[in-house]
Amino acid sequence: MSIEAVLFDMDGTLVDSESVHYNCWSELLAPFGVCYKEDDFCRRFSGRPTIDAAKEIKQVHNLSVSSRYLADEKYRLFSEYVKINLPPLMPYAENVLLAVKEQGLKMALVTGSARHEAEPILKGLEFYNLFDTVVTKDDVINPKPAGDPYLLALKNMQVAAQNAIAVEDTFTGVTAANNAALAVIAIANKHTQEHDFSKATQQMQSLEEFWQWLQSQL
Repeated sequence: MSIEAVLFDMDGTLVDSESVHYNCWSELLAPFGVCYKEDDFCRRFSGRPTIDAAKEIKQVHNLSVSSRYLADEKYRLFSEYVKINLPPLMPYAENVLLAVKEQGLKMALVTGSARHEAEPILKGLEFYNLFDTVVTKDDVINPKPAGDPYLLALKNMQVAAQNAIAVEDTFTGVTAANNAALAVIAIANKHTQEHDFSKATQQMQSLEEFWQWLQSQL
């Protein structure tokens, strides 16, 4: 495999934003008397589309509002929060992004988040311009776990799937890469240790390990 491009997930892969998602959901659900422990919530919903989480929460707790209302309010709360509170970076994230860029490889950011959630984070961290393309859930009809976001990113970069590799942290993300016929490295975070990564090309412990491996492939 001749690697020409690396396609990174965002939440839980480059930025430690799962707690932010949890806090926004907690604020939204509190008036309905719904409360989750953070670890339980993140284990259950990390990587899953917001609308899917909303549908399950509505059904389980028999909420009177629509799942679309829950999802839209969650998007609003998250986008407002990250405009003034940037989530912390995952270990080695900045160093690896800069190293991949310096190596001359193309880079994509492929996220299940909405554009108004992702852009304030990427621009606030001054990462946005590092990427050759940024694909969010708003850019495709079928977001992750469908392969469409990755296929669009590959098309935008004019790179064939066999010449690229994805980096993900959830079962949903690995499935999306699989559906785009992409090799994918899974790097679990503290909330996704129990996810099924059996379909990943390899599982690694950190972005640092990924960069060391990537150098050996170039």
